[in-house]
Amino acid sequence: MILMQLNQLTKRFGAELILSNIKLEVQMNDRIAIVGRNGAGKSTLLKMMAGEMSHDEGNIFKPKETTIGYLAQNTGLQSEETIWNEMEKVFTHLKDFEKDLRSMEVQMADPDLLDDQKRYQQLLADYDRKQEYFKTAGGYQYEADIRGVLNGLNFKNFNWDTPINSLSGGQKTRLALGKLLLTSPDVLILDEPTNHLDIDTLSWLEGYLQGYQGAVVIVSHDRYFLDKIVNTVYEIAFQSSKRYHGNYSDYLKKKEADYEQELKRFEKQQEEIKRMEDFIQKNIVRATTSKRAQSRRKQLDKMDKLEKPKDDNQSAKFSFQTAKRSGNDVLKLRNYAFRYDDSDDYLFDNVFLDLNRGDSVALVGPNGVGKTTLLKTLIGDLEQSKGEKLIGTNVQIGYYDQEQTKLNSTKTVLHELWDEYPMKNEKDIRTILGNFLFSGEDVLKPVSALSGGEKARLSLAKLMMQEANFLILDEPTNHLDLDSKEVLEAALVDYPGTLLFVSHDRYFINKIATQVVEMNPEETRLFLGDYDYYVDKKQEEYELQQIEEAERLQNEPKKQEVQQKNSFEEDKAAKREERKKNRRITEIEEEIEQLEARLEENEELLCDPEIYQDHERSLEITEDNNQLQTRLEALMEEWETLHHS
Repeated sequence: MILMQLNQLTKRFGAELILSNIKLEVQMNDRIAIVGRNGAGKSTLLKMMAGEMSHDEGNIFKPKETTIGYLAQNTGLQSEETIWNEMEKVFTHLKDFEKDLRSMEVQMADPDLLDDQKRYQQLLADYDRKQEYFKTAGGYQYEADIRGVLNGLNFKNFNWDTPINSLSGGQKTRLALGKLLLTSPDVLILDEPTNHLDIDTLSWLEGYLQGYQGAVVIVSHDRYFLDKIVNTVYEIAFQSSKRYHGNYSDYLKKKEADYEQELKRFEKQQEEIKRMEDFIQKNIVRATTSKRAQSRRKQLDKMDKLEKPKDDNQSAKFSFQTAKRSGNDVLKLRNYAFRYDDSDDYLFDNVFLDLNRGDSVALVGPNGVGKTTLLKTLIGDLEQSKGEKLIGTNVQIGYYDQEQTKLNSTKTVLHELWDEYPMKNEKDIRTILGNFLFSGEDVLKPVSALSGGEKARLSLAKLMMQEANFLILDEPTNHLDLDSKEVLEAALVDYPGTLLFVSHDRYFINKIATQVVEMNPEETRLFLGDYDYYVDKKQEEYELQQIEEAERLQNEPKKQEVQQKNSFEEDKAAKREERKKNRRITEIEEEIEQLEARLEENEELLCDPEIYQDHERSLEITEDNNQLQTRLEALMEEWETLHHS
């Protein structure tokens, strides 16, 4: 079933053509990635698909009943509500429906309605129909769905009564994603949904989207994520779109194969054209061959000329070199910890780390565990609270800041580099900037006017020029397009120094890391391999725990036999006591019945004139009644005690 179809879609911003003749189709259960360079128009295309932006030409076909859900890049949820109440708003219709059902239940319990069987049966039929819809629509499970999404998006340990307006920007972004997932639209359109997600949350989101009932359209720079999720890739390049079947890795292979094939066809035709032109030139003036030459010219004029295939392959070109070689021991951390001055608790504690020359170590762990803070203590921006830090001989540190706070926003791109290296001439600085895709007038832009990707490239240019032998990188792939990530990977793979980096890009970690250090608040753990190795070891540990738990449960019956034996004896004794108590209760009830009968008889006697006129007889009966009443009260008290024991 087709949920959306784009035909010949065109978009301009003023005179600038952004997208042209875009063709795209979304079918039920499609998992589509939109890829292309930064500035290619990917986000613009998503906005048009979501109805957030108009298009200039072409049309978008969408059945009326098809629902669309759209999450823009870095969209934060703005609300005065608590986390739970805001998520629950998605299911307002079900809550209203539930109120209707409760109201109908009250009506059905009305005794007056039972007398009108026709109305009662009609109400019963309406109730059954509405209850079935309520069940099918998820009325009995929406609270579990909310809990599942909040837990998956790393709000497990949060108080869900927390007001949303008190949260950080990243937390608001995750909640915006969570609320959209709960709405379950037919077409889910996500622009960079992996921003602000740690690795555990990314893994959860992958599983959620793999099982999603509708279609998903994604723009993402996370290649590992795309490989896990998508089955179709649309590349946006040179204002147009091209479709590839498969995941992101399949797309790269097919794109390269297509380019090679198109280039061969073009070159073959060019050779044919050259031969024909040579023949025409040599033979057009000869009387004997003139007709053949004219015939070839007509063929040449009618030929469908192939355009040389375009290669959208303008990439940054750089490598990291070291000015000098460090000693073998680069960094040692012992019992390393940090806490803020206004906090009693350590952000992280018991960090042990050994880096030798040539190591490439990825630092992973949940958001908020202090990975960036740890890096800042290594470069001296922050001071550790306790523990030992040893920097090796001849170690020169180069630091990449994910927020690019080391850039001066008032300078131009050119002077951001030139002021650091004033002895170099302008031509050399411009050449270096050109390698990072800053050409011509681009180098005169103020740093404040740069995009996130441009600032990232400028920071990498500065880092390259330091020629440090120990690179500390905090989320170096953030803001980079897919092609720039691959260039950075190639440069770091060939880097002769030592690497310590924080990244949520699992594809990048796999390419670069030779070791993974998992950071938790109380400790660090070392895994000697790449990210896939780390995941396998964690899974292996989990499976071992499951086996140990199963063995524990198997051994449990032996312990339970003894416990059951003791419990059996205790049960027997308890049942004996219970039977004894019940027998006593029965005895008391029988005696109470007899006493009450005797009291009733005595009361009747005292009403007899012959008895109450006989003073001695009357006094005797009254004393008997007092004794009976005393005994009755004692038995009633014992009966009460036994019943509540």
